[in-house]
Amino acid sequence: MNTVADPLFDHSRHTELIPARAPAASTWPHFLVGQPDQPIRVLLVDDDAHMRRVVSQELLTDPRIHLVGQGASLREGKRLIALHEFDVMLVDLNLGDGTGFQLIEYMKSMRPVAEAVVVSAMEDEEHAIHAFELGATGYLIKNSWFGSFPQAVLQVVNGGASITPNLARRLMKRLDGSPRAAGVPAHASRGAASGEKLSDREREILRLVATGHTSCEIGKRLGISDQTVNTHIKNMYRKLQVRTRAQAVNLASMRGLL
Repeated sequence: MNTVADPLFDHSRHTELIPARAPAASTWPHFLVGQPDQPIRVLLVDDDAHMRRVVSQELLTDPRIHLVGQGASLREGKRLIALHEFDVMLVDLNLGDGTGFQLIEYMKSMRPVAEAVVVSAMEDEEHAIHAFELGATGYLIKNSWFGSFPQAVLQVVNGGASITPNLARRLMKRLDGSPRAAGVPAHASRGAASGEKLSDREREILRLVATGHTSCEIGKRLGISDQTVNTHIKNMYRKLQVRTRAQAVNLASMRGLL
């Protein structure tokens, strides 16, 4: 079991354990990203100590997840992002000294291939849409999310999205009749046509991203370094005017680039 100490939580005064809701790792298909021998690295940033404890307990009980750090503020979140290599950040929108929106923007500037999943008490569509436009690929409402937090993490690293069902239904109604792909910023739907074209190598990498390959796997397959892969992905983001792998794949699919 992974163990990560939370400096903001006094374990000596709290002994209650939160039951784990994570599905058995043995049921996780071997071809998907997130295996016990190569777990998904997660950061958790939430100023609510109780909620942070609930989420961290679930993450720590799943061998497919490695919780690398926890924070309770925008400042601490930025420090964790700069300090650790990670794959997914779970973040609240209210952080006391700032907002989760600011932290998502900072994360995308520092770690463009990392995923962000919002865990918030705010369930209106405007907050969710803004988070998605900044690059988030998940939005979980604290009082309405009855799924597994590890499962949400695993969904987004495998090219999916994780959204509380009742919010997803409301978003679908708002987007009904819109030509824009879910999760793709409005400016992106018109940006690729007039922007730079993807190179053959970038399209090759994008096809591998679309099939769920990690940067490490892509690098090994193409005989290039992880850093080179990430540089190509950053260039694709710029050309397509998107912020996440899921948005890049959605837009490229719409435009027949895959």
